[in-house]
Amino acid sequence: MSRPLIFTLRTLQVLAAGLALVALAACGERPPIVTKQLGYRGTGMEQNVNPRLEAVKLAANQAPATPDEASPDGPKASEVYQNVKVLGDLSVAQFSRHMAAITQWVSPQEGCNYCHNGENFADDSKYTKVVARRMIQMTQHINQDWQKHVAATGVTCYTCHRGNPVPQNVWYKPADRKYTENSVMGDLAGQNIGAKSVGLSSLPNDPFTPYLLGNQDIRVNGNEALRMTGAARNTHSTKQAEHTYGLMVHMSTALGANCTTCHNTRNWQEWTNAPPQRVTAWYGIRMARDLNNEYIVPLTDTFPANRKGPHGDVAKVYCATCHQGVQKPLYGAAMAKGFPELLTLAKPASALPAPLVDAMKTVMYFDIGSPLLQGPQAAGMAQVIATLQATPGAKVTISGYHSAAGALDQNQELAKQRAFAVRDALTTAGIAADRVVLEKPLSAEANLAGEDPAARRAEVTVTTAKPK
Repeated sequence: MSRPLIFTLRTLQVLAAGLALVALAACGERPPIVTKQLGYRGTGMEQNVNPRLEAVKLAANQAPATPDEASPDGPKASEVYQNVKVLGDLSVAQFSRHMAAITQWVSPQEGCNYCHNGENFADDSKYTKVVARRMIQMTQHINQDWQKHVAATGVTCYTCHRGNPVPQNVWYKPADRKYTENSVMGDLAGQNIGAKSVGLSSLPNDPFTPYLLGNQDIRVNGNEALRMTGAARNTHSTKQAEHTYGLMVHMSTALGANCTTCHNTRNWQEWTNAPPQRVTAWYGIRMARDLNNEYIVPLTDTFPANRKGPHGDVAKVYCATCHQGVQKPLYGAAMAKGFPELLTLAKPASALPAPLVDAMKTVMYFDIGSPLLQGPQAAGMAQVIATLQATPGAKVTISGYHSAAGALDQNQELAKQRAFAVRDALTTAGIAADRVVLEKPLSAEANLAGEDPAARRAEVTVTTAKPK
């Protein structure tokens, strides 16, 4: 063999080895890769796992310890603190426990002042407080109304935030490409632009706006091969298909899972023999769309400019926001059960009828579980006060009513506190305390559930001395 030929062969061998190294480097992961079989042999239903990456994921997806439960006894947070619009039905102890947990979940470095004005906690001037209040309601909504995706495991603020004021995995609409007008490259539709959102592939780099904000059709397969006429025709474009693939790449990356986690390799579009995870993912897409449109986008004007994307939009959620590289967020740690106040949306305060006002008798109503005399109900005292001021010899009797349902001692205490609230309103107006008579708490004669305001009332009756 001649020397030139030997040199050529050696050169080819070096080049081949180099190309092999480049190819392996492009894969992003070096072997060994562990393969887990999910379905029948020969079907390709497999999950590829990198043990080194799994160790990193495991360390990053540990749920914090749940603090000890707090006593539900004592006054409610809404009765003690001002401007409590969510979680006000918790006791002060429960409320304090929850606020401490949120601080650790969201702003462990910044502390309470990340959301609150340290000199006036009732102040709403910080946008972070307004946002946090709405995010608590969003968490309750997820746990209550999206169990077909989150199941009984549920979510907490930590599921997304992981100790960061802003979740690390969120998305904005990408910035426009430079020189888009009159460009020889035309409209790339976000393709061939390296983007982590689609695994650095050549797929469109914003598959989220059409599917997780808009409601475009994700399914692009035709029902019949090559059928282009009649009701079975497939009118989806190649561009739509590529957007769909971009979304699927994101989902696979976000969950650290192969496509076969959800899809049947024998028939990609068929639902009948697909793994059950596909249904869970179907609901997850719709949940993300719901959260973005109902809870997050409406807060756009609340956020400052520095918290918005290049198009002035706010950070939105997608699969990676919660999952962060694992199929079940925090490997399925059921954090939410330790915070039952996050499992359901709090019932709004019931609408109260106007107080019944008369010179000699006034009936005022209270919200469920509340002893506070507020708004129009408090204003209803004006006529009785005027009568007492004009009739120095008159006295007033206060009767507090409660529901017949529930614990009697708690109901009676609540009725007593309502009577005290009325008494305090009278004495504040200058009526002497010895002119006020308090009756024992009385059970309402109707509506045992306490839903009727008649079971949550206080009656104030004026009595005048009889002439001798």
